[in-house]
Amino acid sequence: MTKKNNKSGNNDKNQIDQKKNNENAEEINIVRELIGMALYIVTVIIVVWFIVHFVGQRTEVNGLSMYDTLDDGDNLWVDKMSYRFKEPKRFDIIVFPYQGSEIYYIKRIIGLPGEKVRIDEEGNIYINDKILDEDYGYEQIVPEMIGRAGEDILLGDDEYFVMGDNRNNSKDSRFEDVGNIKRDELIGKVAFRMWPLSKFGKIDKDSEE
Repeated sequence: MTKKNNKSGNNDKNQIDQKKNNENAEEINIVRELIGMALYIVTVIIVVWFIVHFVGQRTEVNGLSMYDTLDDGDNLWVDKMSYRFKEPKRFDIIVFPYQGSEIYYIKRIIGLPGEKVRIDEEGNIYINDKILDEDYGYEQIVPEMIGRAGEDILLGDDEYFVMGDNRNNSKDSRFEDVGNIKRDELIGKVAFRMWPLSKFGKIDKDSEE
């Protein structure tokens, strides 16, 4: 009887030990899963942060200053990477903050660093005293929308003259509160339209080489 009781007691002890081992294993697995989930979340946050700050971001058109190239409500993908390796080109559509605020403007580059820009009374745009050959303007510029460009504007080594395609309905470099846009103010280049799906894809022809 004593031996049998001892055997029974050993079995009970083994079962208890096994149960504890199983519980410990489950706790370890839960901890591993929590750590794995935390690492996954951190990785996703880092990847998203990297994309938003260095690769690109989505932005939405608000208003008609870029009509008829862009419409109010269009969703765009802004390429932040390209300008880290090459200089902006004439006719690029770019995004920049208005007066350093969180309001972003979408305009087209017309004048490049070191160039002289002027608009005559007929609405012709001159770059270094030569009429600019372009077909982006939605309509001819009326006299009251010439602004400060009625006189020569000499761009600095890091400055750009930008305009909206809807020339008579755009606040841009023609006016003092926007003025010339510095290189380090450029958020990026508009790469393509994401929405509406019927217009998904590249927006217009390549900028001039």
